Amino acid sequence: MKKAILLSLLLVGLAIYLTPGDASAASGRLYGTLRTVDGEEFEGWIRWDKNEAFWDDILDATKERKSHKSRKKYRRKDKRNRDWSFSWSTGSRQSELQFGHIKTIIPLSSNDALVILKSGEEYEMSGSDIGRGIRELEVLDRNEGEVYFEWDDVDEIDFSEEPTEPDDGAERLYGKLTTRRGDEYVGWIEWDVDEVMTTDILDGDEGRRRNRKIKFGKIKTIERRSRSSVLVTLKSGKKMKLSGTNDVNSGNRGLRVKSRDLGRVNIDWNEFDMVEFMPVPKDKLPKYGWFDGGREIQGTVYTEDGEQYTGSIIWDDDETFTWEHLNGDYNDCTIDIPFDNIKSIEKESRRGVIVTTKSGRNIELRGSNDVDSDNNGIFILTDDGDEVEVDWYDFDRAEFK
Repeated sequence: MKKAILLSLLLVGLAIYLTPGDASAASGRLYGTLRTVDGEEFEGWIRWDKNEAFWDDILDATKERKSHKSRKKYRRKDKRNRDWSFSWSTGSRQSELQFGHIKTIIPLSSNDALVILKSGEEYEMSGSDIGRGIRELEVLDRNEGEVYFEWDDVDEIDFSEEPTEPDDGAERLYGKLTTRRGDEYVGWIEWDVDEVMTTDILDGDEGRRRNRKIKFGKIKTIERRSRSSVLVTLKSGKKMKLSGTNDVNSGNRGLRVKSRDLGRVNIDWNEFDMVEFMPVPKDKLPKYGWFDGGREIQGTVYTEDGEQYTGSIIWDDDETFTWEHLNGDYNDCTIDIPFDNIKSIEKESRRGVIVTTKSGRNIELRGSNDVDSDNNGIFILTDDGDEVEVDWYDFDRAEFK
């Protein structure tokens, strides 16, 4: 009897250890099965367009909007006593979709693909991360190692939870970035919109003597010294001044810091001061199970007159689902926050808002039609079945579920 109990406990423990997506085994990296037009299958960790390699990375593309013509039109009078009505527009709009929400990508042509979300929603998408224009599509196959594909090779890609951590020694870059204004952002680091792992290379010239190619995993800090150079401090303590390449001068395409709280913070080279790399917090690595494929944005919109409307919200006549992003500028940086992370948006003036994240952080955003008087309207399909538009002139705040 004791042997049977012991055997059962061992089997349970083994089952738990082998369960896909186990936190101790997860690297947070994209994983799935790529099927080629020739009928071959490759399963493993995916690196998309060089810099997208993790579940919270963004597929930058445009999506085809769906028509809302079947919905009831709602009429009201605005403060200037003019009758008006609205209709729901269609067409292509910029989309920022985190890979964790995606179930399947099916290429349709050289320039577009059908993207199927976990929720079952389907979109035809095109853009910089879709089609022959992507720089690289790599699968670290569990049996064959690194395999590279052209867009035209791909028949279908199905994403899934990774079963184990890859053994290539690569970890995600994590650290604290400080801007020249003194703002600090802690999270996942993306250098030159390209390098995202400890095995990636920082390339630069050390004076006139030699070219250096340094793995990010060996670097402790990088400090911007001028528009054309940086000071690199290695974990060994050695310091060196590098210049001469777009990794370390004003040709740098920008830096990004990503976090579950704020989403994506984009920093230009001229605003960058220093980055300090830190140990990877395993509990913060994104899991495929964190993402639900998105839901309609739900909440209550309040007007300056004290009216309120509760229901499904379309923000800026564009963002409909929780995976979509609110965009704006903060202290010369641009920030893209998923609506799923937002607790409330309050109009501060005709030129900006205060955004409160679900973690309790407040941040002022400006400089985008998402958050200023160029906003195309906030539409609410109310729980009573009415459709209402609140324009920026009338808008006071929105609270999200």
